[in-house]
Amino acid sequence: MRMRTHHPARTTALATVLTLSLALPAGVLATPASAASVSTPATARSTSTPDAEALRAALAGLPDADATAALVRVGGTGGVWRGSAGVHDLVSGRAADPDARFRTGSTTKVVTAAVVLQLAAEGELDLGRPARQYLPDLIPGAYGHVTVRQLLNHTSGIPAADGTGTNFEEWYAHRLDLHSPRETVASATAKKPEFAPGTEQHYLNINYTVLGLLIERITGHSYERETARRILAPLGMRNTYFPGADPDIRGPHNHGYQAVARADGTTEYRDVTVWGTTDGWAAGNMISTTVDLERFLTALFRGRVVPRPQLKEMFTLPAGVPGATMSAGLQRYVTPDGTELWLKSGGRWGYNTVIAATRDLSRTLVYSVNSTDAKGQGMNPVAARIVQAAFIP
Repeated sequence: MRMRTHHPARTTALATVLTLSLALPAGVLATPASAASVSTPATARSTSTPDAEALRAALAGLPDADATAALVRVGGTGGVWRGSAGVHDLVSGRAADPDARFRTGSTTKVVTAAVVLQLAAEGELDLGRPARQYLPDLIPGAYGHVTVRQLLNHTSGIPAADGTGTNFEEWYAHRLDLHSPRETVASATAKKPEFAPGTEQHYLNINYTVLGLLIERITGHSYERETARRILAPLGMRNTYFPGADPDIRGPHNHGYQAVARADGTTEYRDVTVWGTTDGWAAGNMISTTVDLERFLTALFRGRVVPRPQLKEMFTLPAGVPGATMSAGLQRYVTPDGTELWLKSGGRWGYNTVIAATRDLSRTLVYSVNSTDAKGQGMNPVAARIVQAAFIP
């Protein structure tokens, strides 16, 4: 058996942080440095405070070739720090809005997993039962042994659905296309399994697309309505929503850009703020803020979202799968000094997001980085500096 890496540009393991080169490429954005600003850190609540100097340095110089803005919230029992830098947009050059909404990408999966685990706690589904028993009209016999738990931890063996492009220009041309979750699942399950269920781990959106449909089948409500009722409303996440087919970000937001190489060797920074995300749906269609995501992260780890017996699923890696790092909705990473983190990252064009914390909530991190290559293979250098400053001595 082998451990598969996840689909390119979905999530980058924190293990890459220490090996990334943070040197800026040629052609740094020619935007006035005065447009960037960093907020003053809040007063710490304990002597074990976040490294404010390192965090300020991580955000210094924005906008640059790697990111146009960054919003950061560090919290936990050791103290708090809040910062923002960069610009709202490259045309006006005005300072980034620290309370801006943004596309959260695959951090949506943590919310989806939480709803599924709530349903398991209520006896509405069994994580060990085949998903086909709940969705017999959607999951063919070839995938009849795939369990709900295996969908949660990406060990199902279901391959990715057919995409609409292989490079940025192709994706950009289809950015307003609408995608049906049922058609997405049909496209994926028409193919042969990648591996026997439970023997390997391959991080793919398709697992959470199936889970979104499972939520709808069991509850009789839309995924969006059920998630809002169970998660967003009880936690007061008033600036979080699912846009559906709307390609805009409603409310205050900072623009996202993608760096595109021109034939003459120069770089275009194309505005990718308006982009349909129906392909992500229950796997990556959420819009939120750093405040709301921090509230969700803290409540989740404290057992206020998912009952503790089911919450264990989020902090348990699949047994018998060599190299597995993904649990039900989260990913495990151990820093060089031995600190265990549980996190989830996400990437949509123009936006990279992370929610991360120690299990005891002694340190939490939420950021949104307006990356100029949010779907790139490596971790964004600005994001890498933020993680380094927040967690790694």
